[in-house]
Amino acid sequence: MRHNKNFNHLGRQAGHRKAMLSNMASSLVLHKRIETTVAKAKAVQRFIEPLVTKSKEDTTHSRRVVFSYLKQKEAVTELFRTIAPKIAERPGGYTRILKTGFRLGDAADMCIIEFVDFNEAYTFGKLPSTEEVAAKPKTRRSRKKTDAVEDATVVAEKKAKAPKAPKATTAKAAPVAKKTNVGKKM
Repeated sequence: MRHNKNFNHLGRQAGHRKAMLSNMASSLVLHKRIETTVAKAKAVQRFIEPLVTKSKEDTTHSRRVVFSYLKQKEAVTELFRTIAPKIAERPGGYTRILKTGFRLGDAADMCIIEFVDFNEAYTFGKLPSTEEVAAKPKTRRSRKKTDAVEDATVVAEKKAKAPKAPKATTAKAAPVAKKTNVGKKM
């Protein structure tokens, strides 16, 4: 009987599945983000989270254990040198899955799996300090109206100072050929 032995086999034999997960995890480590199907992303997430936890402790043994899973020296080096120091204080949840829609060919549910700390769109390169959070106004109505008036006067001054370009006094310019789509592949 095979009670409680359920995980997604991804339609592959064991060797093929291990090789695929190893390759995808190495690509994720090297590129910090990959696009794949949701089922594969969830499998890769379960595959790589323990390896990232193992990489927090930089010892020969942990490097060898991670190398036995990833099978790529460059990926192991990248994991221990750049990713591990950045996620040192994070207790878990190193990756996120963002669903992107459906693939055109077979309508498979696609997504992006990425490392949480390496997405500048969400982190903007730094974390906001407590002073910046406290200084932020609570609503839009709390803005002062004098700021808008000052901005408007500055813009008006800039427009007034801009010099006008002199008009060209040449007789006639060379005739310009019309652009057509003749001879172009559509």
